[in-house]
Amino acid sequence: MSTEELPPRESMEFDVVIVGAGPSGLAAAIRLKQLNADLSIVVVEKGSEVGAHILSGAVIDPAGLDKLIPDWREDADCPLKTEVKDDRFYWLSEAGAIRLPNFMMPPLMNNHHCYIGSLGNVCRWLARRAEALGVEIYPGFAATEVLYDDKGAVRGIATGDMGIARDGSWKDSFTRGMELRGKYTLFAEGARGSLSKQLIAKFGLDASSEPPKFGIGLKEVWQIDPAKHQKGLIQHSFGWPLNNNTGGGSFLYHYDENLVAVGFVVHLNYDDPYLSPFDEFQRFKTHPAIRTVFEGGKRLAYGARAITEGGYQSVPRLSFPGGALIGCAAGFVNVPRIKGVHNAMGSAMLAAEHVAKALAADRANDELVEYENAWRASPVGKDLYPVRNAKPLWSKFGTILGVVLGGFDMWCNTLGFSLFGTQSHLKPDRKTLDPAKAHQPVAYPKPDGKLTFDRLSSVFLSNTNHEEDQPVHLKVADMNLQKTSEHDVYAGPSSRYCPAGVYEWVEEASGPRFVINAQNCVHCKTCDVKDPNGNITWVPPEGGGGPNYEAM
Repeated sequence: MSTEELPPRESMEFDVVIVGAGPSGLAAAIRLKQLNADLSIVVVEKGSEVGAHILSGAVIDPAGLDKLIPDWREDADCPLKTEVKDDRFYWLSEAGAIRLPNFMMPPLMNNHHCYIGSLGNVCRWLARRAEALGVEIYPGFAATEVLYDDKGAVRGIATGDMGIARDGSWKDSFTRGMELRGKYTLFAEGARGSLSKQLIAKFGLDASSEPPKFGIGLKEVWQIDPAKHQKGLIQHSFGWPLNNNTGGGSFLYHYDENLVAVGFVVHLNYDDPYLSPFDEFQRFKTHPAIRTVFEGGKRLAYGARAITEGGYQSVPRLSFPGGALIGCAAGFVNVPRIKGVHNAMGSAMLAAEHVAKALAADRANDELVEYENAWRASPVGKDLYPVRNAKPLWSKFGTILGVVLGGFDMWCNTLGFSLFGTQSHLKPDRKTLDPAKAHQPVAYPKPDGKLTFDRLSSVFLSNTNHEEDQPVHLKVADMNLQKTSEHDVYAGPSSRYCPAGVYEWVEEASGPRFVINAQNCVHCKTCDVKDPNGNITWVPPEGGGGPNYEAM
C-alpha cells in the first residue's frame, strides 16, 4: 500500500522527545525534570521493557551518578552494590598469564572507586526515578522516522507501524505508528543508532571528525562455585587468543552473589575475514587461567553489542537544528578504560542543561550550538582527550607495541603533554578486511556444552524474540554485490562476524544463496559496521522485538 493510502498517524506534543531509554536518555530526562518540573518529556524505547536491550560489562565509574543523583548510594533500590576491591591486568599467552604491575598503569586506569553491576538493572532503576518525576516512558515502540518542519529542522520522531506482514501487506493487527513531536529531540540510541546515522549524514555532522570506529563486545553471566567467587575482583587481559594484528581484550568481573560477568571485545578493524569474534570468545574461556573459574558453574545469560571506539577525534558535531546526539550515539566510550556510562550520562546532563536554558528563553527547534561548543571543556571531553591516541596507536603498531605506546602516551597526557599529537584512525572498519585469499580458514574447536557453546544455544539465553511474519529488518541493498564480493572475494565473513547466527551462505546446485535468519538478531549492529561494502543496513524491527536481557 502506498504512503498516500495509509491512515493518518496520531500525534502528541512534548517539550522534549528522547529516543532511547539507556543511561544517557534517562539521565537527560531526569536532569530536565530536576531543572524544570513543569517540562513535558517523553522517552521512547524500542525494547520490550527498559533494560531489555541494554548490555554492558559493567564496571561503572560513578561520576555521572554522583552528579545526577548524589544520594544514590543510600537508595536501597539502586542495584549497584559491589564496589571494586581488587583490580588486575594480565597479558595472556596460549598457556600462561603474566600479571602487569598496577603501578605501571596510568592513574586514569584505576578502578578502585568504581562499581560492578548490571547496567540493564541500573536503567530499570533510573526509569523508575524518571517516572516518579513525571517523565513518560514508552517501551516497546521503535523510533523509525525523523520528523522535520518546513525549514528542515528536526521536529520529533515517528514510531514504526505494527502489524505488517513479511510481504508488506497489512495484517489484521495493523496499527499505525505515532508521531511524538517536541521543541527539541535528543537521540540516545546507543552505538550505531539507525536514526543517528541518518542525522549524521543529512546534516554532515561528521565532516570535521575522524571515521567512527567500533568493536564488538560479547558477554556471558555465570553463577560460579562460591569457593571461587571473589566479590569485588575485576580483571582485564589482552593477548591470546587474538594475534598481534587483531585488537581486543577480555574482562572478568566478580559481583553480587557468586556472579561473574565474562566478556570479550574484538576491535572491528581486524583484517582476517575468517576470524569469528564469537568463537574467539569461546576459545578464550579455555585458557588455563580462566577455565578453572567456571568449572562447576552455570551459564545464565549471553548477549552481544557493538561498542563505539573512535573516541575524542571521532565524535561528530553533536548539535543540529531541533536536536542533539547524546551518549554512545555520539561515541563517548573511553576505550582503554572500557567505560562509557559515566560519559553517556555526563553528555546527557550537559545537553539537558542547554535544552532547559533554551526552553526558558522561549526557543524551539533551533540548533543547540552551546552544547556542541561546551562538551570538549566538560568532564566528558577531559576524560576522552588524554586517551585519544590509545586506539589508533594500537591499530597502527599491533597489540604489543601499540599498547606500550598507548600507555606511554597516557602517562605523558597525565603530565600535560603528548609526543604523538592526535593520531588518525585512517579508514572505517568496513574497509579493513583483506580478500580471503590472503588468509587461511580457522578451525575453531567444537563447543563442549559445558564451558564453550554454539551460537544458537547462546541466542536462546538472550531471550531474543521477533514476530516471525514481519519484513526483514536487515536490509541488503544489492544482493548481487553480496554474492560477487562478500561471498566470492571475502568468503562470507557475515556468517562469522555475526554473534547470533543471523547470516548463512547455503550452497545449492544453482549456486550459493544468502540466508538471513532475522529472528536470531540480538541487535548488536555489527553487520551495519563490518560488511565490506556497507551493503547491509540495520533498521529497527517491529517494536518490542529483539533480545530481552534480564540483567546484562
